[in-house]
Amino acid sequence: MAFVPPTAAQLGLFLALSEIDGDRADLLIEQAVVLCETVVKPLPDGASAVVLSVAGRAYVNPQQVSYETIGPMSVQRPQGSGGLYLTKSDKSALKSLAGRGGAFTVDPTPAAADPSPTYPVDDDYGPPLEYEPGWGWV
Repeated sequence: MAFVPPTAAQLGLFLALSEIDGDRADLLIEQAVVLCETVVKPLPDGASAVVLSVAGRAYVNPQQVSYETIGPMSVQRPQGSGGLYLTKSDKSALKSLAGRGGAFTVDPTPAAADPSPTYPVDDDYGPPLEYEPGWGWV
């Protein structure tokens, strides 16, 4: 099954908003998909959660406001919490969903490799063929 980008209505549900600007939401979702594809292409099926997270951050804080006071209420957000960006956990989630998150081993040996030695063997070289424990090669 191929990745299907989330809709503007799904972004509204994700952000718990009763109304959402459909055109703006569609643009942010489209750009979030493009941004996520810089990490993993094609996007895996479960990537809609990461796409919604990226688009949601940009939708609720487009000007990257970090501190806001309205009357007696004040809010401070982490630096760089607005705009369209991927966090380190977003990137690792995308890689994990694509099956590329863990360690792996690469075997450089060709499949048709022969285990026999490829160098010339000299029977006269080396220690004698008899070994006596305690005395060594004799």
